[in-house]
Amino acid sequence: MDLDTKKLEALIAPVCDIVKQAGQEIMKIYLGGFEIAEKEDHSPLTTADLASHHLICTRLQMLTPDIPVLSEESAMIPFDQRAKWKQYWLIDPLDGTREFIKKNNEFTVNIALVIDHVAHLGAVYLPAKDTCYFAATGHGAFKQEHKQAAHRISTRISAPDSTPTICGSRARAGPSLQTLLSRIGKHELIRVGSSIKTCLVAEGRADLYPRFGPTSEWDTAAAHCVVREAGGSLVDTQLMDLRYNTKDSLLNPPFIVLGNLNDHWRKMLLQKIPVQ
Repeated sequence: MDLDTKKLEALIAPVCDIVKQAGQEIMKIYLGGFEIAEKEDHSPLTTADLASHHLICTRLQMLTPDIPVLSEESAMIPFDQRAKWKQYWLIDPLDGTREFIKKNNEFTVNIALVIDHVAHLGAVYLPAKDTCYFAATGHGAFKQEHKQAAHRISTRISAPDSTPTICGSRARAGPSLQTLLSRIGKHELIRVGSSIKTCLVAEGRADLYPRFGPTSEWDTAAAHCVVREAGGSLVDTQLMDLRYNTKDSLLNPPFIVLGNLNDHWRKMLLQKIPVQ
């Protein structure tokens, strides 16, 4: 379908409002106490996940009643139904539930509008820090903190002889990451939870975020749009952009977020890394 950038622009403000409202509901529960359950895949589920899910789904259906919504907390939607979607909302009501439970403030609310398998609008909100990253195709990427005006963000260009800053997950650091870090050599490693890692690359505070452990499409789509509009990339290990809703499984392949896909990184990353 043809991409209507004016319609995308008109959706930015209401979507940012929705992620912030969801974040406010999450913070009420975060500060007031919550219950924890376990999903079938043994990942945790809290009352904050569900409260955010219901608020976002309700608000998006009011905003765009003709666009379907796929949430991490939705009932499973078969691929033969999803395959007919030309556009849909892809949301993670609470990305970083484990970080939420640990109370380390490193969790986000993610909303993306996916059109023809590409995230063309994305909003990532950090409720504990009242910070919102947002972007739409053709309109750039922005960061807004507290009540301040939003400002444009961009990735940084990494020189081959500079010491790169690498983002890594707090929860997962397997041998594949260690192999890559050994290949890179001297570096600074930042460990942080949720989609914050991709946003740090987008705003030029980090150069690289490799992720070889399991993630789902709702974990990456919103921040993918942000980092792309900031000048970066979110690619698989063959350096191809991740695409969404192309298969039955909603799991992502291993991926790497880069501030700048220059020849230095390209040559290094295309060397085979055993993914474990």
